[in-house]
Amino acid sequence: MLSKRLEQAINEQIKNELYSGYLYLAMAAQCESMNLKGFAHWLKVQAKEELGHAMRLYDFVNDRGGRVVLEAIEKPPVEYPSLQAMFTTVLEHEQKVTVLINKLYEMAKEENDYPLQVHLQWFIEEQVEEEKNPTEILAMLKLTGEGGNGLLMLDSKLREREEE
Repeated sequence: MLSKRLEQAINEQIKNELYSGYLYLAMAAQCESMNLKGFAHWLKVQAKEELGHAMRLYDFVNDRGGRVVLEAIEKPPVEYPSLQAMFTTVLEHEQKVTVLINKLYEMAKEENDYPLQVHLQWFIEEQVEEEKNPTEILAMLKLTGEGGNGLLMLDSKLREREEE
């Protein structure tokens, strides 16, 4: 059985994961409007992945006899001045999520909730990839710039991302 404190904290993280998906979907929409289908595809795959993260937590709460309570999700920004600004936001957002997951893990340790600690191990490992990917995209954007053939090649490469 989950404590009420942990139940509330996981519900908050479910909201955060859903917001992440919403954020990436808004970014994908901007990329679509710029005819950058590869960037849009990458971001849509990321949005679906975030929904999957939320559902993992949702199922965990239910499996432990808790109650999922969905909170309102804030409207994400819908316009970025550049792709570098957009992917800087992705990286900063994922760094924030890493901090939130780590805090949730610390709470689970404080309460000796071993099942939650084990469950959160997957999220902790996942966040390494979640930070690595936008870091690599930002590095490529800095090398290619935001125009010309380099951008088109990067857009094509991002279109190759497979859904998990």
